Amino acid sequence: MIKKITFACLLTSLALPTFAQTDIQALTPNSAYGQDARGKITRSGFGLCWRTGYWTSADSTPGCDGELLAPVAKPITPEVVAPIASPAPAPVAPKPAAPKRCDFAITLQSDETFDFNKALLKNGAKQRIDKDVMDKLATCVKLDLVIVTGHTDLIGDHKYNQKLSEKRADAVATYLTSKGVSAPIDTMGMGKTQQIKFCDEKLSQTKLFECLAPNRRVVIEGRGLAK
Repeated sequence: MIKKITFACLLTSLALPTFAQTDIQALTPNSAYGQDARGKITRSGFGLCWRTGYWTSADSTPGCDGELLAPVAKPITPEVVAPIASPAPAPVAPKPAAPKRCDFAITLQSDETFDFNKALLKNGAKQRIDKDVMDKLATCVKLDLVIVTGHTDLIGDHKYNQKLSEKRADAVATYLTSKGVSAPIDTMGMGKTQQIKFCDEKLSQTKLFECLAPNRRVVIEGRGLAK
């Protein structure tokens, strides 16, 4: 039987390049597709089956209609590269705690102050040093420095009061040394430059000296590391 091949299918097959394809067996005894001597359906270079002129949808053959005709190369699966993990940040060492200090400042005042025009320590001053100052020094594991500052009231000239304030500071420093303080002791005098109490100059001399007593003071400061 002579089979007719549609011109459109023939033209398409001539115009397109060929590539490897899977053979499809023609239906027997009759097939609406063109076939070769082996009974395999003739296909175009792109795997299209050649239909005869009397082909209808009822003649559809698996592999020609509705299924992939040409073998498809196995897709290459790209290699999945695991992301490189970022190195964990190095742990930050905690900042060392600041060392505890035993710094202090104590002022000899009230009945601990000096008599007018005197640099002699009173018993009250010595007792205050024995109790409060020495107790503070005992809290230091390392005593770096002791600072002793003397003051006077405002009666008298600046030069005289400067010397008197220095003598009062020296008197306290000498007493601290006698109590076993071995750390460096710096002494200084401020004269009458830092008054903390002002009194009526119309007071009697005795009353004025008593009123100005808080100015005749010594300040003791400690600097060091606490235990």
